[in-house]
Amino acid sequence: MPRETKQAKVERAIEVCRRLDEKYGPVECFLDHASPFRLTIAVLLSAQTTDAQVNKVTPALFERFPTPGAMAAASPEEVAEYIHSLGFYKSKARHCVECAQMIVSEFGGEVPHTMEELTRLPGVGRKTANIVLNVGFGIVEGIAVDTHVNRIAHRLALSPKTHEKEPLKTEQDLLRLLPRELWGPVNHQWIKHGRDTCTARGPKCDGCALEDICPSAHRC
Repeated sequence: MPRETKQAKVERAIEVCRRLDEKYGPVECFLDHASPFRLTIAVLLSAQTTDAQVNKVTPALFERFPTPGAMAAASPEEVAEYIHSLGFYKSKARHCVECAQMIVSEFGGEVPHTMEELTRLPGVGRKTANIVLNVGFGIVEGIAVDTHVNRIAHRLALSPKTHEKEPLKTEQDLLRLLPRELWGPVNHQWIKHGRDTCTARGPKCDGCALEDICPSAHRC
């Protein structure tokens, strides 16, 4: 198979986005939230666990600690009682409290809305910050690369295999290929595709909207 040119890869990446947008349209955030603060905490909690599991614990969590001030005044042990069903719940509880404390002490109780400030918050990396900016504030700074987006990017050969375990590098690969106006919908549409069709263990290649432009079709 001849080596794909940069321009051909760009055109294929854009076509991927076009087809998934045609298939799914706007996709809402999978995490239940009612404010940028609750979104930040929910995304923080979603690491190494499913959104569905997070959505089970956050109603009681946010009823007890509805604001940054309320959570900042809590102890990690108190928060842990509400999230103990999640993986790594002890470290997540500590990050929740420390994150809320910084929001209160350094940002006047309001979640900051720049990448630089968000990634200063304990437990908040670039992926989380991208989701908070995009969903919470309508600001698109990049693409949140979670396990679904990462898997699809590599199955589509839009990012080299050497970056498969480095989501930040995978993000940069996608940003170089896609025009900025397409960045916003990628995360949620690709998550939807990853859950419905391009699953980790049994991708449904037959009839997939990307079957004819995916180098990995029928090879996974």
